[in-house]
Amino acid sequence: MAITSANQLELLQTAEAVAREKMIDPGLVVEAMEESLARAAKSRYGAEMDIRVSIDRKTGKATFTRVRTVVEDDLLENYQAEFTIEQAKQYMANPEVGDVFVEEVPPVEMGRIAAQSAKQVILQKVREAERDRQYEEFKDRAGTIINGAVKREEFGNVIVDLGGAEAVLRRNDKIGRESYRSGDRLRAYIKEVRREPRGHQIFLSRTAPEFMAELFKMEVPEIYDGIIDIKAVARDPGSRAKIAVISHDGSIDPVGACVGMRGSRVQAVVNELQGEKIDIIPWNEDQPTFLVNALQPAEVSKVVLDDEAGKIEVVVPDEQLSLAIGRRGQNVRLASQLTALDIDIMTEAEESERRQKEFEERTKLFMDTLDLDEFFAQLLVSEGFTNLEEVAYVEVDELLVIDGVDDGTANELQARARDYIDAQNKAALDNARELGVQDSLVAFEGLTPQMIEALAKDGVLNLEDFATCADWELAGGWTSVNGERVKDDGILEPFDVSLEEAQDMVMTARVVLGWVDPAELEADAEEGEEDTSEEAEA
Repeated sequence: MAITSANQLELLQTAEAVAREKMIDPGLVVEAMEESLARAAKSRYGAEMDIRVSIDRKTGKATFTRVRTVVEDDLLENYQAEFTIEQAKQYMANPEVGDVFVEEVPPVEMGRIAAQSAKQVILQKVREAERDRQYEEFKDRAGTIINGAVKREEFGNVIVDLGGAEAVLRRNDKIGRESYRSGDRLRAYIKEVRREPRGHQIFLSRTAPEFMAELFKMEVPEIYDGIIDIKAVARDPGSRAKIAVISHDGSIDPVGACVGMRGSRVQAVVNELQGEKIDIIPWNEDQPTFLVNALQPAEVSKVVLDDEAGKIEVVVPDEQLSLAIGRRGQNVRLASQLTALDIDIMTEAEESERRQKEFEERTKLFMDTLDLDEFFAQLLVSEGFTNLEEVAYVEVDELLVIDGVDDGTANELQARARDYIDAQNKAALDNARELGVQDSLVAFEGLTPQMIEALAKDGVLNLEDFATCADWELAGGWTSVNGERVKDDGILEPFDVSLEEAQDMVMTARVVLGWVDPAELEADAEEGEEDTSEEAEA
């Protein structure tokens, strides 16, 4: 194909048509044509030449030029696209390194192969431009609901036409066993929009908890207006879900507003989610109260919250146990997701048995270590004392509230407890020294004699050994062996040392030894805090 006046305007018309069809800038199509023509010219004049093509945006005339750059003598590599200052003097008056000499060359006639190659370049450029347009159009729409038409299904993934763009609803983002036919209308949540060199960029979901939240926002005007807030959502897609709501207007019932007249509002959401049963729960700042609500329809007798461990124990009547757990643990699992707490459920009989066992164990502890009779040991346990440290170092006034305990008895109790603890500490430290523990580890702040003994038994004998330990070696963790999770017991795990505490102790040891600069440590900590605050703002 020769570039003649007959088809010059046809180039621009083709560019306009392609741009209009793909909804992209015509200039991008013309640039693709210029690149394809330049590639065809290089196949004619030589691949080493720097051939460039410029198409006039008004007339469609294509101008072919050869470009050569002036380089230093020792850097001359490509004789077709570069030349030295001496060689350039016959073309230029005062050539300098970096100058460019441009000369026009005759246009080329495109053969069949060159034309096919040019077509591929244009198509590739058009596809890239189309993908950039899609990304720019949809990147700010992530987190919203969109309607589309099913185009086709590939290996369980549904390709959705959004009108000028394509998205994918992957198999694990479909509800249950949903199946679609070409042309079906589909509503989904835009889960993510990301740049991809090839393949789809817009990812949809119908299983995301946010999808349910957005559906309620569409059905309930009070949520859209901000009068009611959705605080948490937990879903078992296609089966059951729980959603926690709160009203900022005392005159509006958040649960009633979400249910609607005769259940019309919640039913619209249920129908969209293929019959998924939805429990609408009033949110409460008090975690135990919120948990009682979240475990509905089961009744709860008692809630025991452990803030430090992030766990919560729930006691239910014996006949309510199966209802609280739910089919295959569904009810308690959703309640756990909703409250972000680990929930242990037990019956009243189990809780009573456990409390009795703990009572007997603590009673025996005080009888054996403090040389007390059973009645007096039971008094201590009844007043809430759980270990020797509490007895030894508590304020005397807290012991005096026990019936029959005067100043002399309280002081004697504390003296016995301290003597026993000191003896235990001395025995642990003596045992550790026999194993070879050095003073550098004994003097390290934060380690008890029992911890030092446990470290010595594991071969950690000095501060250098301790500083080389990984946090999970101390606090315990999980590893994967042959695809299965295996528990690694930490050296200090019996002493309830958390992973964060283990990290702090190891880093402190490294600072003491001079392995780590404290200033760098502080800078890293500040940077981490900044990253956390940015994530929170996002």
